[in-house]
Amino acid sequence: MAQNPQFSEAPLPLFESDEVEIVPAIPKGKLPSYIADHRKRLRERFLSGGPDAMPDYELLELVLFRAIPRRDVKPLARELLDKFNDFNGVITASPERLSEVSGVGEAVICELKVIEATAQRLARSRVLRRPVVSSWDALVDYCHTTMAHRDTEQFRILFLDRKNVLIADEEQARGTVDHVPVYPREVVKRALELNASALILVHNHPSGDPTPSPEDISMTDQINTAAAALGITLHDHLIVGKSREISFRAEGHL
Repeated sequence: MAQNPQFSEAPLPLFESDEVEIVPAIPKGKLPSYIADHRKRLRERFLSGGPDAMPDYELLELVLFRAIPRRDVKPLARELLDKFNDFNGVITASPERLSEVSGVGEAVICELKVIEATAQRLARSRVLRRPVVSSWDALVDYCHTTMAHRDTEQFRILFLDRKNVLIADEEQARGTVDHVPVYPREVVKRALELNASALILVHNHPSGDPTPSPEDISMTDQINTAAAALGITLHDHLIVGKSREISFRAEGHL
């Protein structure tokens, strides 16, 4: 059967290639061998050895191939890593900060945000509708994946049923770099709407240090008091930093 001329080995980008150039774009036609061979070698090494066989800049190159199909993306991959430290830092950076890098436009931002959304959904699928006790490590991993690299504070609530199965995970509020407004009445009201029997609070510290502030402790106490009055248990409050988290329960704050 004759091949359909509309199909080719390289996937079509979602957008026109980014207009801001680091190096001149290659004219349409066959890619030069030094780029085509390099991309082929990276793909083969990824398929044979998986992501652990590749440093961050090569894994990032594989992502950028789709957004910038006709340029050498190695310089851009290295520049992104220089600015955002590692692969996780790149894919979780805000679109505004990503656009500050020369060579990054709508296509690159879209590819990176698709990777981020995919990682979050995979991590979430490992904990939703499962008992928290038996999936605690996966729950902590999910919180880190979703929140550790954010530039501003985010407050999430994990709602549990009577068997401590996670039935809902919702963002309650977003804030600034060092503050997020939380209203205990709204937290408890939402728990009643979902018929939840228990809660786990989670928020991040963009500074990277998960040590709770006096305001964090006071807010947790207020939510605990309001929840207990209605028969709802506050199991824990996790504060997520860049590389570790703190549990209020383990630290004796609950």
